[in-house]
Amino acid sequence: MLKQYETVFIATPVLSEQQMKEAVAKYTKLITDNGGEVVYEEDWGLRQLAYPIQHKTSGFYYLIQFQADPSFVEVLETQYFRDERIIRFLTVALDKDAVEYAERRRQNRAKAAAAPKVEEPVAEPVAPVEPIVEDIDDPADAEETNETVNE
Repeated sequence: MLKQYETVFIATPVLSEQQMKEAVAKYTKLITDNGGEVVYEEDWGLRQLAYPIQHKTSGFYYLIQFQADPSFVEVLETQYFRDERIIRFLTVALDKDAVEYAERRRQNRAKAAAAPKVEEPVAEPVAPVEPIVEDIDDPADAEETNETVNE
């Protein structure tokens, strides 16, 4: 009987985009070659690590949800250990509630991606208001101004 699993692995940050795609293709092919089925994949991209792992402070995160025989998980994790590109991984079996949650999450992401994005209208820049400055060139005018202020 096939169980549903979720695996997340962190690849070293020095990989190019092509090398990262090759690593993902290797593990998805491994799953399908061993009688499993890839249900969902999600690239989380380059993220900062909470603490350094192998003297690295960031890594490429990738999520794969799949269905496979329970004995296959050991084979998958052995391949993770042998691959020097993978610095950390975690594989968990999903119970029925987690499977439902994952399905809802995928549907919500699909709706959000399919929804047309409404652009907000861009307001035109407003010209700065210049302060009104009175120039007093005649000293007689200045005295009149002082008298009106003093009264």
